[in-house]
Amino acid sequence: MATREVENIFADILERAKALDPVNTRKWFEKLTVLHLSGGSLEIGCPDEATRQFLRDNCKNSFTRAAQQITGHLVTVDFNVEQRKGLLRRSRRRESGLNLHPDYTFDNFVVGPSNRLAQASCIAVSQSPGNTYNPLFLYGNSGLGKTHLLHAVCSEAKQKSDKAVIQFLSCENFVNRFIRAIEEGNLAGFQSQFRTVDMLVIDDVQFLSEREQSQEEFFHTFNTLYSNGKQIILSADSPPGKIPSLEERLISRFNWGLVARIDPPSYETRVAIIQKKAHLRGLSICDEIAEYIARKVHANIRELEGALTTIYAVATTTGEQITIELAQRALEGQIESAARHISITDIAEVVTNHFDVRLADLQSKKRSQSIAEPRQICMYLARNLTKHSLEEIGGHLGGRDHTTVMHACNKIGEAKSCDPQMHTLLNELTKQITQAPQA
Repeated sequence: MATREVENIFADILERAKALDPVNTRKWFEKLTVLHLSGGSLEIGCPDEATRQFLRDNCKNSFTRAAQQITGHLVTVDFNVEQRKGLLRRSRRRESGLNLHPDYTFDNFVVGPSNRLAQASCIAVSQSPGNTYNPLFLYGNSGLGKTHLLHAVCSEAKQKSDKAVIQFLSCENFVNRFIRAIEEGNLAGFQSQFRTVDMLVIDDVQFLSEREQSQEEFFHTFNTLYSNGKQIILSADSPPGKIPSLEERLISRFNWGLVARIDPPSYETRVAIIQKKAHLRGLSICDEIAEYIARKVHANIRELEGALTTIYAVATTTGEQITIELAQRALEGQIESAARHISITDIAEVVTNHFDVRLADLQSKKRSQSIAEPRQICMYLARNLTKHSLEEIGGHLGGRDHTTVMHACNKIGEAKSCDPQMHTLLNELTKQITQAPQA
């Protein structure tokens, strides 16, 4: 095919992919290029490693479906980093295990009175790891931007020194790797992996609660890094002294550096966050709509982003322009659900009744379609209707890890966007959950 024809086909594929998956649509999709399109293969060029990882992890299915719908053929899709002078780097994940989100940078973080100290301390640490605030401990409720700042610190530190060895992972992942190392008799390898880094970043460190052996290991890892002048950054949903069953010696060490709290954003900050999130997705919304969302949704940033996604999805589905009337119609059910406290138990009860399965089945290891789909729907609804973290949702549904919950949410979200029956089902279940009488 001629170059112009390939570019036109790729432009159509991009637009279709955006329509199929509005949740993961980003403005920087415009920077993507087509490297190869022929013989049932589409290779897409990305500007950097972070965007490549994001696309592979979140958008491969939607781009594949879009390519097949536009071309009318079976097409495999892959993403690779396109470097200067047309050179292509087919790179694997970095050895450090970093998987940074391209949206989570300091430039994209909206600063306000509720998070100014946390943001400033993270910038300081990224500029001079191990010398400014060590350890740095961020805490606040779910969805207020802690994870965003952790990604931003790692991204900035890596840009300043590409040779810096950084380990960034959830506390759950740290504990699971520790357990696996014990089972495999490779504790020395585990210790070498985490005690020789330049920067250790652990998200949701409250997961150490009631895990005595893991706390013991983390204590020695902390001491080794600290004594060697290496940077330690931690986040949790509460300050060190209020993490249940956390050993005093760890509480003391977590308080050695700076402990910075992140509070829910103010009204003005919420408006700015909405505008920033809209810009990242290539959307243009007027001040009236941003102010409406900010007035109605105020719990956390995740809910603000969810509201924006809902509005965009409705506009894409109906083909309408984004107006204040459309925003009000789109958010009507979401705002009603925010007016009452919804628990995972509420959601599980509605889902199990609809599918005629038991809660014990959802929490079991069963993987049959009749159980797996209700379980994934339960996870999706819990993610969208409650403030619980991925770990908390997974824990309620049989002790599954956060990656399982994330996969379920992505899968059901994709099904909702392309399957009218799934869209109708999720709306009906949401209606039942949000309109159920409070206990």
